[in-house]
Amino acid sequence: MKIRSDILRTYQSLHTWTGIIAGLVLFIGFYAGSLTMFKTELTQWATPDNYKLAQIPTDKFDALVLKASEDFGKAQQNFTLNFSAEKSPMTWYENGGERGLQLNDTLRHVTLSENDELISQVSPVNELGELIDMLHRTAGIAGKVGHEDLGVLVLGVASVLYFIALVSGVIFLLPTLTKSFFALRKTKNASRFWLDSHNLVGVISLPFHLIIAWTVVVFAFHDMFYGGLSIIYGDKPLFERGKEAAIEYNIKALPSVTAYQNKIEEISDGYHVTSLSFSNLHSKSPSVAVYIVNQSELMRSNMGDVIYMNPYTLEVQYSSIQLSDDDIYTPAVISFFALHFGSYGGDWGRWLYFILGLLGAFLFYSGNLLWLEKRRQKRTEQTKSVHLMASLTIGICLGSLLAVATTLLLSRWFYLISPMVNPYYMGCYYTVFFGALCYSFYRGAALSAIHLLYTLALICLLIPVTTLLTTLWSSIALWEFSNMTSILINITASIFALLFYIAARKAAIRAYHGERESIWALTA
Repeated sequence: MKIRSDILRTYQSLHTWTGIIAGLVLFIGFYAGSLTMFKTELTQWATPDNYKLAQIPTDKFDALVLKASEDFGKAQQNFTLNFSAEKSPMTWYENGGERGLQLNDTLRHVTLSENDELISQVSPVNELGELIDMLHRTAGIAGKVGHEDLGVLVLGVASVLYFIALVSGVIFLLPTLTKSFFALRKTKNASRFWLDSHNLVGVISLPFHLIIAWTVVVFAFHDMFYGGLSIIYGDKPLFERGKEAAIEYNIKALPSVTAYQNKIEEISDGYHVTSLSFSNLHSKSPSVAVYIVNQSELMRSNMGDVIYMNPYTLEVQYSSIQLSDDDIYTPAVISFFALHFGSYGGDWGRWLYFILGLLGAFLFYSGNLLWLEKRRQKRTEQTKSVHLMASLTIGICLGSLLAVATTLLLSRWFYLISPMVNPYYMGCYYTVFFGALCYSFYRGAALSAIHLLYTLALICLLIPVTTLLTTLWSSIALWEFSNMTSILINITASIFALLFYIAARKAAIRAYHGERESIWALTA
């Protein structure tokens, strides 16, 4: 395919500058997004086993609700029933409870003993998964614009540039696509290998990247989109509000737990209930959020779908799944969310999105390295701007990876200091991140890249070591080593330890034995 050279240069320049501008924040969003595929598992892994109470048979939940509501006033208004073995059967917030990352939330856990006596305890909520999700949504950028996070808006703008970079990149690659698609030319020079890898990853995962780009834009600016619809709808609300009941209900009139499960079986096909979240039970506007899962369907999120009902009449107030054939809007919205969050295909789908998210982060990192290689000058001292961009790339990319890995490593040790571990998570992440960023400017990109990669390898290796110690050491044996979640996390950490070690070795070889004019070169 032939395209005029001036057109190709225009699209190449467009691809380069949009990618450079958006790449660093999107790097954080992508690798953190890959980790959110296992957000629940990471939180469970970091939380001591004694922070949850034993699960009970389904037929005992009604008695549990009755006993808890008699003993605790808060349980008469709001509580959640969990049917997963990984969670306590009944919980409610003693403090906090707002959505998103909250540092001081505490949760009361309630269960029944073998003699049907009430057992309860209060424990802080571990927000490790929410911290990673916050990084995914905001790239760690703090601040608010109105009620929206500043980081979300920044990533929204970055995703617009990201979409332009994708399209322009494909256009200028078209003439050589068939010739060099699977070529990884390591024999020529390092920059050629990075270019071939960058192009290969970009083309193979192009549909995934197009989906992510546009869904992020919609998520970031949905308020503006809804606001624009006011031109059409005027003062008429976009969504109908549920009608307030004529009477005030009482918790003693709640149907049995099996009634909710039977209702879900009646109105849906193949879904099963994972939890029931009740709110405002002693009021004229009570509600129950019924969380449901069907791994063979597109779901709104990795946590599943939700149906809101009146908890006393079982009248459906809202559903994130299609309940009637004439409902066109709900399937469209579900597919939009599912394609972004990878909430389809079960565990295979999650692992696929995990890998694609990491490849996306690699795409932005390699793009910056290619820009730096193209800008460097041979046989002369490199410009200050090139050195600054190199340090910024190493500091932000490797610094954010190191900050998350260190937080994961220390997540269990923080419990030896205090059960309120969430402030330590935040302090740990930002301290390590800014420390690595400062170090990259202080020591230069070449040397700091080697040191940060070796440190990453060590930190990842210490994660399974910490798991073993906190399992076998009698005084701090608060976690179980043998469950599948723990095994997979430790195997994955070990694999990344090896990969980072190999990358550090290659960076060191290039620094001491590679091209002397490169910004990655060091004297012996």
